[in-house]
Amino acid sequence: MVDIISAEEIGAKILSIRGKRVMLDADLALLYGVRTKRLNEQVKRNKKRFPEDFMFQLTAKEKEEVVAICDHLKFIRFSPYLPLAFTEQGVAMLSGVLNSDRAIKVNIQIMRAFTGLRRMLLTNRDMRRKIEEMEKKYDEQFAVVFQAIRQLLEVPESKPKSQIGFHP
Repeated sequence: MVDIISAEEIGAKILSIRGKRVMLDADLALLYGVRTKRLNEQVKRNKKRFPEDFMFQLTAKEKEEVVAICDHLKFIRFSPYLPLAFTEQGVAMLSGVLNSDRAIKVNIQIMRAFTGLRRMLLTNRDMRRKIEEMEKKYDEQFAVVFQAIRQLLEVPESKPKSQIGFHP
């Protein structure tokens, strides 16, 4: 099972909450093959390992938004507990708390997914910057093209149509 989990599958479970890339306790528990309750018990026993920048608890409103957006989290909708969100460092710290071969293998895949996501974001920033530079550079040369496109997009004035039939 662990070998089958790809970084892409894990990447789909990485969410952006409060401006941070995080994974929820329910998704992590599923990947690690443990119950969410057990994962959270281990976290509570090792509270010193999880400062606020490694892990935080979602508010009720954040939980509603996440459940509404993510289909794979529908099962936590009626849970009375607010989920825990783990940053990349928090996930890395989980490997020290969960001492199983599966946890180690899953953690390696999760770290690869976070790294791939970070690499992709940097590439997109570079691409956006290059496009903006090209727009500035070629803006004057293509002004005529943009003007022609605007003219094509304008709706022509319609003439009033004469009615068909007998007119007294």
